[in-house]
Amino acid sequence: MDNYTVKEGKTAAIISHLWVLGLLIAFIMNNSKKNPFASFYIRQMVGLNLLYFANQYIVYSYIGATAGWIVGVVAFVLWIISLFGAIKGEEKLVPFIGEHFQEWFKNI
Repeated sequence: MDNYTVKEGKTAAIISHLWVLGLLIAFIMNNSKKNPFASFYIRQMVGLNLLYFANQYIVYSYIGATAGWIVGVVAFVLWIISLFGAIKGEEKLVPFIGEHFQEWFKNI
């Protein structure tokens, strides 16, 4: 990806990491002029936010607090990895599930 594309989409990519509100703002920012770098991180964060919600409402409720805490810590580490990738200007896939997020949400 060229340097201009990364520079142009970096702000939206970083904003997308600020939970659901930031994701919505980044989506709106990226909606009029699609930037591949911002779209990459918006897809990653849609997936991570769904993981957070699934953890909160399914894992905690049906499996237990310890499992929910473990999944929450793993999700937080994945979020940190993604945030650092966006700050550095690299398309860094979230380990294990990042490719799936890119495939599942390719229309974003």
